[in-house]
Amino acid sequence: MPSDSHIKAGLSLLDDKSKILGLTIGSHENVQPGTWLPLKAAQEPPKLSFPGANPSSTYLVVSLDIDAPFPSFGILSPILHWIQSDIKVTRDGALEFDAPFVANYIGPAPPPMSAPHRYIFLLYEQPADFDLKAHAPAGGEKLSNSNRMRYDLDAWAEEVKLGPVLAFNYFTCN
Repeated sequence: MPSDSHIKAGLSLLDDKSKILGLTIGSHENVQPGTWLPLKAAQEPPKLSFPGANPSSTYLVVSLDIDAPFPSFGILSPILHWIQSDIKVTRDGALEFDAPFVANYIGPAPPPMSAPHRYIFLLYEQPADFDLKAHAPAGGEKLSNSNRMRYDLDAWAEEVKLGPVLAFNYFTCN
């Protein structure tokens, strides 16, 4: 089972409202932690915002399903849903990106009859020496499902020298 210290660190931020990562998912604006969303609503990457973001910094977001295949039986967990690097702060405080992904976004797809899964989003300051080409699939290819299951965020975070989780949010879906 992959280690989960980054996941625990993200969950611990929920007590501090200033550390909540802003998520707009489809027509659902200002998604609060734990909000249930319909499956269809969450198939596109969310728009991000973080009032505490430094306009001179670059950020990276990681999204995981921490309840796969079932919340009571997480043998495949966590499943990587997205890694986006090179996120910048706009004048209005939104976070935007136009760089290629490290791992393309995939929307929620819990199995039929599953209880809701938690889809988490962790925001980090991107390390100055982060090399997108060293971590993204060649030629902008989509990341295979086999490379997403039992994703070891802690190991990857150590490899790329990620600092602490700056902001966090999650929604549920089934």
